[in-house]
Amino acid sequence: MGTPLSVRAPAPQSAEARGLALGLLGVAIFALTLPMTRLAVGTPEAPLMSGVFVAMARAVVAGALSAVLLWVLRAPWPQRRDWGPLALTALGVVFGFPLLTSVAMRYVGAVHASVIVGVLPLATAAVGALLHRQRPSPAFWACALLGTALVVAFAVLRSGASGIALHPADLLLLAAMLCAAVGYAYGARLSQHLRAEAVICWALVFSLPLTLPLAALSWPAAPVPASAWTALTYVSVFSMWLGFFAWYRGLALGGTVRVSQVQLVQPFLGMLAAVPLLGERLDAVSVGFGLAVMATVLVGRRMPVHPGKP
Repeated sequence: MGTPLSVRAPAPQSAEARGLALGLLGVAIFALTLPMTRLAVGTPEAPLMSGVFVAMARAVVAGALSAVLLWVLRAPWPQRRDWGPLALTALGVVFGFPLLTSVAMRYVGAVHASVIVGVLPLATAAVGALLHRQRPSPAFWACALLGTALVVAFAVLRSGASGIALHPADLLLLAAMLCAAVGYAYGARLSQHLRAEAVICWALVFSLPLTLPLAALSWPAAPVPASAWTALTYVSVFSMWLGFFAWYRGLALGGTVRVSQVQLVQPFLGMLAAVPLLGERLDAVSVGFGLAVMATVLVGRRMPVHPGKP
């Protein structure tokens, strides 16, 4: 008999607290994704790995790790009713988000990309509310919009004299946020009856017939520095794999609509990481906006989210 991958339902209050804690852990892991991706793909002046290779290689490494874990756990195959949601999860977080962000991050820096990342919590909450037929209160949406506005305002202030003129890469990042929101919402729904690690693992394993040949075909033609391989290792093991263990479990326990707002702190965590990685400068404005955004998360989690009509 295989080890059952079922989820027991804890008490509501403890479930929400654990969900928020796990969501924050997942966000902390994801926060390094864009800076590390930038290190891997390089810049237009000094290109390194291609965006296609970074996106597909990270999925291949995580897929191989997933296959081993599923074999060790003797995990049963997903039921037929789970195949559709797993496919949508894979399209969102295995293909869509990694591919679009990897291509875009060669042309925009981590600070500029934070403008777009700031809309991810609102997008995830909206998709989650539609998928789970929930009705967030107006006060909840007000907190979500305020937090998003703070993130965007911060990025505008940090953009300098050049402003936030729309770059073609911005469209890729916007599409990536939508892909991530869909993948998060469907993965969270699957995590209601599958363990979080099983959800992302099956999505990655089912994607291997596509990700493996694409990674092989886009292998770098010229040598790249060790720093790029280190960055690729991070986004493969942590961003593409371990981070989802905490994130999907957190969304399942605390609710997609509510826990998604923890993502509001992700741009600021990413900028903290960008100081040593990309030479970004952290100042009092960054700290002030970061604290303000965190406050909206704390307030927003106390606003009611009503279940939808059956």
